[in-house]
Amino acid sequence: MRALISVSDKTGIVDFAKQLQELGVEIISTGGTASALTDAGIPVIGISEVTGFPECLDGRVKTLDPHIHAGILAMRSNPEHMEQIAKLGVETIDLVVVNLYPFKQTILKEGVELEEAIENIDIGGPTMLRSAAKNYQDVSVIIDPRDYEKVLVELREVGKVSKTTNFYLSSKVFEHTASYDAMIADYMRKQRNAEVLPEVVTMTFEKVQDMRYGENPHQQAAFYKEIVHPKGTLASAVQLHGKELSFNNINDTNGALELLKEFDQPAVVACKHANPCGVGSADTIHEAYVKAYTSDPKSIFGGIVVANREVDVATAEEINKIFVEIVVAPSYQPQALEVLKKKKNIRILSLADITVKQPDTAYDLKKVGGGLLVQTIDNALLAEGELKVVTDRQPTEKEMEDLLFAWKIVKYAKSNGIAIGKDKQSLGVGPGQVNRIWACNQAIEHAVEALGADVLKGAALASDAFFPFPDCVEAAAAAGITAIIQPGGSMKDQDSIDTCNKYGIAMVFTGMRHFRH
Repeated sequence: MRALISVSDKTGIVDFAKQLQELGVEIISTGGTASALTDAGIPVIGISEVTGFPECLDGRVKTLDPHIHAGILAMRSNPEHMEQIAKLGVETIDLVVVNLYPFKQTILKEGVELEEAIENIDIGGPTMLRSAAKNYQDVSVIIDPRDYEKVLVELREVGKVSKTTNFYLSSKVFEHTASYDAMIADYMRKQRNAEVLPEVVTMTFEKVQDMRYGENPHQQAAFYKEIVHPKGTLASAVQLHGKELSFNNINDTNGALELLKEFDQPAVVACKHANPCGVGSADTIHEAYVKAYTSDPKSIFGGIVVANREVDVATAEEINKIFVEIVVAPSYQPQALEVLKKKKNIRILSLADITVKQPDTAYDLKKVGGGLLVQTIDNALLAEGELKVVTDRQPTEKEMEDLLFAWKIVKYAKSNGIAIGKDKQSLGVGPGQVNRIWACNQAIEHAVEALGADVLKGAALASDAFFPFPDCVEAAAAAGITAIIQPGGSMKDQDSIDTCNKYGIAMVFTGMRHFRH
């Protein structure tokens, strides 16, 4: 039996090769791997001894040779194959142990140049891996050091690797090379500033964790991260306390983080089932939390709280007065962290770059039966130059501030969505309704229940899409709301404008909608 070993990741390779040697396996190797094995006293056949051709082009060409690939690809059960390699003087290679140039590690380095990235694209490695994986009936192929022991056990016990194990190893190779090529394709597309939505989309993700279940206990789930994941995402967060995040935890927290990134001032977003249920902004993070909590103290229970400033002791003590699933912040005062940890089941996450937004070219993906919907993320808040007052009355400076605050919130509420805000505090959110008036009534009812009817006097209302009827304006006027912001664009816009003028409500059109399905 002969093995070809050429690895970039040398974890465990010396011990593995020693045990192969003890089992009578001849070892072919090259470059740094050959040096490491030789230094450990393991006899190695140099690659040039097999090919009869010296390595060249700075090592770019060494294994791309028929003496290597014929030895790997020859089907042992095919007499013609075996006769041909015998005539050519080619010996079979039964075990291929290869992992690839560190392309991922290279492109993750700060300031890496294109030339360095290109030099770390492996050519010979994937070719050997694919050859061996294709001929899995006769060849064992290993890319992952964690599989060394599995192969050794079978070699010790039965003298060969089972077909079942070889098929497992083969499938891992094709998963790995597909991911490797997808990384390269994605990197090069970005380097040439190619079209945002190419003809063929190739993506690769790495598993972060398996989960106990998905949205429901009967569904399997796992969390995967992008290879080059943007800063400020949950994939970069550090968990400081509590059990692992669930599928719903991650999905809901992601929605809260997206809304939080809209704020420059200290802000807190409380979220439930991926919808904002309380939002507050103030001079301090403590004041911001109190605003977020008091806007809807019922819904925040068992929810998620995210903050864009360090959590202090006062804020931690307020949070601990109720049960919340998760708290995410850029940092925590040491005492504040100890306060939060008193709650056994709370998950505490630190996310240093919590305010960093994803790039405009980032994708939003939605899997549908038989296909994938791909779009760029909704990174815009307002269309430049489109904001215009359409009513007789102009909003006051204070009303405009409240309108823009509510507009940020409704952008992240499920459609049909309505958000009401005043004094940098959400008053009521009506998300995910099948008609807009239900969303409007729900937002008003929540505000009245939590804060009393008078809180809506002089408040601002935002709608994620246009009003097809003036019924929402009628409801807003009855509640005491004095300013409305919406995209506009309905054939019946004038009905809503006329109704606003009737009640002295200022209305602003954004020219941009924010559907969220």
